[in-house]
Amino acid sequence: MTRTVQSPTDHVVVVGAGLAGLATALHLLGAGRRVTIVERDATPGGRAGRLDLHGGQHADRGFRLDTGPTVITMPELIEEALAAVGEKLGDRLELVDLHPAYHARFADGSAIDVHTDPGAMEQEIREKVSASDAEGYRRLRAWLTELYQVQMATFIDANFDSPLDVLGPDLARLGALGGFGRLGARIAKFLDDERLRRIFSFQALYAGVPPAKALAAYAVIAYMDTIAGVSFPKGGVRALPQALADAAADAGAEFRYGTTVTGLERSGGRVRALRTVPTGEPTADGDRLAADAVVLTCDLPVSYGLLGRTPRRVVPMRWSPSAFVWHAGVPAGTGLGHHTISFGDAWAGTFDEIITEGRLMSDPSLLVTHPTATDPSLAPEGHELVSVLAPAPNTDKAPLDWERIGPRYRDELRGVLAGRGIELGGAGGEVTVEHLITPDDWGRLGLAAGTPFSAAHTFAQTGPFRAGNLVRGEGNVVLAGSGTTPGVGVPTVLVSGKLAAARITG
Repeated sequence: MTRTVQSPTDHVVVVGAGLAGLATALHLLGAGRRVTIVERDATPGGRAGRLDLHGGQHADRGFRLDTGPTVITMPELIEEALAAVGEKLGDRLELVDLHPAYHARFADGSAIDVHTDPGAMEQEIREKVSASDAEGYRRLRAWLTELYQVQMATFIDANFDSPLDVLGPDLARLGALGGFGRLGARIAKFLDDERLRRIFSFQALYAGVPPAKALAAYAVIAYMDTIAGVSFPKGGVRALPQALADAAADAGAEFRYGTTVTGLERSGGRVRALRTVPTGEPTADGDRLAADAVVLTCDLPVSYGLLGRTPRRVVPMRWSPSAFVWHAGVPAGTGLGHHTISFGDAWAGTFDEIITEGRLMSDPSLLVTHPTATDPSLAPEGHELVSVLAPAPNTDKAPLDWERIGPRYRDELRGVLAGRGIELGGAGGEVTVEHLITPDDWGRLGLAAGTPFSAAHTFAQTGPFRAGNLVRGEGNVVLAGSGTTPGVGVPTVLVSGKLAAARITG
């Protein structure tokens, strides 16, 4: 039997109204607990953040952009969280399926659309690549599906008290599927074309590990991206945390927005109360918020700082690469789909530059997101929203002077895209509004090593070896979020909230 927080657990305080905290709250509310959610910002979302930009003649109706995730996968996990309080996803959120999920462009001028429908993807590969790779895709799809089925119940949607907890038939099945080999090599067993190999392995970067070194088990991210389906909420991804927060509030949760937790009061081996102040007013008179149990969803170092302790690890924590993001409001007419991946000619060397050498990409591969292709209401009439994401070294690996180089790097990336046929701002280069987010900005938000992708999914930080959601010596504190089990990404942080609630409710 997995360990749980011992009673009393009647009133639970959740620190953070990100997706993990909101999922935790919904599952706790469904189990009859009273829940208070403390959030430093004025709105819910956490890393699934929001920003409204206004400029020039569009001051009355601005550009509404998402600063975090750009699409949603595995909506059944959202449905599960809402069902805990008797809600239905369709009553709270309108999701638009994306077809294709991605449009991939390559240095040789070729392009491949990534479809989640098996027939459409097989036809795309047959027409643009080869019949043999179309057959390889069918086998790859079957392997990815089985890989997901093996991992979900045992390794993702499960609490661990010990590495021994994973011993069993599913571990043997995962090994038989090649899950402990290397991702790049495993994908290559199915696909001969280098472009297709990239499409089905680039997701490893989200896990903070190059495809050549990532465990093949992390192909499960490719399953979520390329098979399970990709969707976008009307109103932007910000609509997801808002929907979860509204459902939690209607189910009785109390929200304290604009409030920062500054400390914890302990006695008898338990946290009895939290000390809080209005965000941005560290010297203000604070409040004392009593609690029977506490769920911390901050980034790990912040949570450990509140606890006044850092669990000892045999292997030091490794953080994922970061991201440089340029958000821009531009005149309509880009002609882009929702998601375009612009691959440079370099591949393995790109990961070495970012992760090993701590340098910016010399031949960048970029993710260009165009949310107004799906929801035009996110920008004023006659305009579009575009975001360009470039993987970058985290601030531990490369403490770069982003205030100085950020604008220059934006211009460089814009030039790279123009050279690849993606003109942002039209021939005149007009940009109505813009906003840069650098690794330094992620760091100022309290994210360790200036990365929104948290702890890397190395073997020593995977499954039962990842930072646990229980901290030894803390009788009634549970952790949730991307730094703890099961890991990074919208689906997994929703699961982390469910697992955190289970530690309290049993």
